[in-house]
Amino acid sequence: MNLTRILSIVFLLAALAVGYKLYKGVDDVMQEEKRIARIEARVIEKLQMLRDAEIAYLASNGEYAGSWPELKKFIEDGQIFIVQKSEEVKLLDYGKEEITVTYDTLGSVNVMDSLFNERKYPEFNLEALNVVPGSGGETFEFHADKIERGANKILIDVFEIRDPAPVNPTRRANNNEKALRVGSKTDASTSGNWE
Repeated sequence: MNLTRILSIVFLLAALAVGYKLYKGVDDVMQEEKRIARIEARVIEKLQMLRDAEIAYLASNGEYAGSWPELKKFIEDGQIFIVQKSEEVKLLDYGKEEITVTYDTLGSVNVMDSLFNERKYPEFNLEALNVVPGSGGETFEFHADKIERGANKILIDVFEIRDPAPVNPTRRANNNEKALRVGSKTDASTSGNWE
């Protein structure tokens, strides 16, 4: 064998090794991104469920639940009232209208049956609802308060439920500043920061 042939084989093997390393590096990054996306999708689903429970809690109790035990008890034992709204429009002189609105409570349904029924969430587990997926057992941070707004200093209810241990490195930057959350400590919002 001549030297050129040996060098060609060596360079070919080196090129294959470098190519494999590049492929493996890119594949590892893509697999990690997919893993993070799957975990964040599960976190978002739980935050949406917790938001639904908080909204129902507010409707029933006039304020948001400030802790998981409060919200859990409401999910287990609470009731959501079924209310029918009807409007009667009466035509007055000169084309003016008078509208009378009537609310009638038709009954109630358990929170668990209404919000977290088996048809909607077949694998629902109340005991694990407050556990952040992919965190190794960390639980969501809950906050509820009343804040003043406007010149009249009107008190409005606010809540925030936040992931304390984001799996995504970009969400961990600046003391978890971009961590997945729903609601706001400073604004009357029930939106999530992923929406």
